[in-house]
Amino acid sequence: MAKLLSALLAGLLFGFGLLLSGMSNPAKVLGFLDVAGRWDPSLALVMAGAIAVAFFAFRRAERQTHALLGDPLQLPDKNRLTLRLVLGSLLFGLGWGLAGICPGPGLVLAGMALPAGWWFVAAMLLGMLLFRPLSRCLP
Repeated sequence: MAKLLSALLAGLLFGFGLLLSGMSNPAKVLGFLDVAGRWDPSLALVMAGAIAVAFFAFRRAERQTHALLGDPLQLPDKNRLTLRLVLGSLLFGLGWGLAGICPGPGLVLAGMALPAGWWFVAAMLLGMLLFRPLSRCLP
C-alpha cells in the first residue's frame, strides 16, 4: 500500500509541477523550441532546475543498491550508446518538436480531457505496441 500511495503522490506532484511550469502547454513548449523565431526562454529555467535536482538525486542513487521503498535499484548503463537509443531519441525529439508534447504532459492533458492529450496518448500507445515488432529489426 505504501508503494501505491507513494506512486500516486509522486505522480500528482509531477503533474502539478508540469502544470505550474507551463510544460503541459504545447504552445509554450513550441515557443521554447523556436530558437530561430519568437523564442520563449522561460522553460530553460525549468529544465535547469530539473537537471540540478536530478543531478544530485542520481549521484546519490549511484551509491545505493535499493530504492527508498526497498525494491532493487536499476539504473541505465550510461556507457553504452546503441542504435536503438539514438533512433528512440530522434523520434522523441521529432515528436516533441512537432507537437510540443512529451509523455508526462501528454498524460496531464489527457487527464484534463483535452483532445490534444487524447491524440497524443493514443499515438504513444500505438508506438508502444509497435516497439517490440520493430525493435527486432535493430541490432
